[in-house]
Amino acid sequence: MGEPTVNRPTRLTAAPSPAVAEEAKVADSPPTTGASAVRTGAAASSARGWLHRRRLPRKPRIWFEILLIAAGYWIYSRIRNAVPEQRTQALRNARWVWSAEHHLGIAVEQSVNHAVNSVTWVIVPMNYYYATLHFIITIGVLVWLFVAHPGRYAAARTVLGATTVVALLGYYLYPLAPPRLLSRRFIDTVAVHHTWGSVSSGDLKSVSNQYAAMPSMHIGWSLWCGLTIFALAKAPWARILGMCYPVFTLLVIVSTANHFWLDALGGMLCLAFGYAVSYAWYGTMPYRLPRLATEPRRRSAHPVRA
Repeated sequence: MGEPTVNRPTRLTAAPSPAVAEEAKVADSPPTTGASAVRTGAAASSARGWLHRRRLPRKPRIWFEILLIAAGYWIYSRIRNAVPEQRTQALRNARWVWSAEHHLGIAVEQSVNHAVNSVTWVIVPMNYYYATLHFIITIGVLVWLFVAHPGRYAAARTVLGATTVVALLGYYLYPLAPPRLLSRRFIDTVAVHHTWGSVSSGDLKSVSNQYAAMPSMHIGWSLWCGLTIFALAKAPWARILGMCYPVFTLLVIVSTANHFWLDALGGMLCLAFGYAVSYAWYGTMPYRLPRLATEPRRRSAHPVRA
């Protein structure tokens, strides 16, 4: 006899919905986050590498530096002289500065101006000093850095550039008349002695902004030159002259009635800003970088393997 057949109920399973099926495919597929992370990490590493290479001392190219300096000075002159000559506000600011110096007990510009003006053989060279050395020595120090300290050149040049840029902002935000335009109590030494001493006096005053005295870039640039020479020159006499240069410049700008003492302080603050910018980019002071710099080696790019 055969065994009785038992009819067992058949278990029916519902077909999965398309959304569930898609989730299952995603769950079963091999993970791809690893490859994406590798590519992302490689891109970040490449960016960090590029930034690191930009910060390394590199040999400057003379054609680029000449073009940069020429364009920079042209832009500086155009912007400085294009600042609106707000005569009323500039004179008001000058009176405020003069009053502030009286309160501080340092308002001796008038006495210095009159005393030095009475000695013709001193004041005439000062007029020419004010007009020429501002550019000659600054360019000379840049050339010296380029030739003798190429590894430090870019960082030192960055200091000078950032100093000048922030000075332009000062000219725009704070128009200031020089002492020689404040009142007749000050003597315009260029006009009195008929010397070619400043584009801000005499026949050339129409091509220059008369109310861009704050900050004093004669002090900002001369102090940059002095610190650079003092830090890098080997001869003791050169280091002494380097530090004397901004001191002489301070005496000149006051004697010729082109600046107040506080204008000089403004130039020093601009220079401090320039050094801060250079330090933030290069991670150290310009004078601590290696003297020589070589061209960075170009590494061949390898494809990233997934």
